[in-house]
Amino acid sequence: MSHSDQTSPLTARKSGALAGTARVPGDKSISHRALILGALAVGETRITGLLESEDVLNTAAAMRALDARVERTGDCAWRVHGVGVGGFAQPEAPLDFGNSGTGCRLAMGAVAGSPITAIFDGDASLRSRPMRRIVDPLAQMGAKVVSSAEGGRLPLTLAGARDPLPITYRTPVPSAQIKSAVLLAGLSAPGVTTVIEAEASRDHTELMLQHFGATLVTEPEGRLGRKISLTGQPELRGAPVVVPADPSSAAFPMVAALVVPGSDIVLTDVMTNPLRTGLITTLREMGGLIEESETRGDAGEPMAQFRIRGSQLRGVEVPAERAPSMIDEYLVLAVAAAFAEGTTVMRGLRELRVKESDRLEATAAMLRVNGVEVEIAGDDLIVVGKGHVPGGGLVATHMDHRIAMSALVMGLASDKPVTVDDTAFIATSFPDFVPMMRRLGGDLA
Repeated sequence: MSHSDQTSPLTARKSGALAGTARVPGDKSISHRALILGALAVGETRITGLLESEDVLNTAAAMRALDARVERTGDCAWRVHGVGVGGFAQPEAPLDFGNSGTGCRLAMGAVAGSPITAIFDGDASLRSRPMRRIVDPLAQMGAKVVSSAEGGRLPLTLAGARDPLPITYRTPVPSAQIKSAVLLAGLSAPGVTTVIEAEASRDHTELMLQHFGATLVTEPEGRLGRKISLTGQPELRGAPVVVPADPSSAAFPMVAALVVPGSDIVLTDVMTNPLRTGLITTLREMGGLIEESETRGDAGEPMAQFRIRGSQLRGVEVPAERAPSMIDEYLVLAVAAAFAEGTTVMRGLRELRVKESDRLEATAAMLRVNGVEVEIAGDDLIVVGKGHVPGGGLVATHMDHRIAMSALVMGLASDKPVTVDDTAFIATSFPDFVPMMRRLGGDLA
């Protein structure tokens, strides 16, 4: 889905106390994986709570193009009839993933284990993002890049392996997308495919593979890493999936409630996978009043209810090893840091440079244009908090949904309004963001 030429600017103004209960959309990572693994399984997979955003709908369309039966049965309720491991059919047209790096890269892994050729494409933002570190290990397994844009970028034509080879692969950076692509390709390979991570990344793929019937063993590797071994050629069976609320989406109303004085909100069913809760850990260290209750789980993924109240935040140092558990949340954490008293140092953020935009530079620019003192030192982001934000800036979103939402959260508590140049891309992950924030009391217009 391409970005329209028509932009949608929006302004956030200082709001009264936020209040109410909300459920943010289903987790995007789980939604993508449920559709892809449902397509690779035999039989029916019923998914409830699916995130019906542009990114996820593009993945659903791609699975349909690869011959899985994918249909919507109700509000956020979907049914997938899979084709089995290695059973994808040759798509008749390019697979267009819009803005979604996750959907595209995971689907590359799934296609790499099928004897078909597919063209992967996306919007201007996705076309600018690197794909070589995904396709390099897939090539070791027997897949072949037939053609690509300069630098191994999209549009990219990938020929899947007729006889996939199991490999042992050590990821160059902590990346759930690289790991997942290799494991999904490894489903079609005889023997054991192993991925070794120096730092553990999100384990959603491993948990869901087991939920669908794959044999997979995870062991510690060094101080922070993991070794994941997958036995190839399983018969995955369709399984029900309840998608928990996305902690990356919950981050925005959570930080908004912390920085808008007097706020008191409740967020329900938020995923609490320990590899996704780095932001909550950090906000609590900053003095954030965040209470957890009503814990439960589904498909290996825990979830809980959170009560968040307006808080006096203080600057902290965030260690580099926490980055994999909160890589998408640093943008809105930087907003919390701007309202804190004292300096917050966020270390080891190199992965932010290869997201929808160079998020490290874009985050710094977002803060500077609103009067916040900020510095980038190598891969570290340093925010000098003064307890308030002057605001008054126009933020360039660079077609990045998280920059847009972070800036709007900042505007809800800043001295002067904050305007973003375009909100169109918020729909890629959180279509209900603006209406939800308004229902909680946010002044967005």
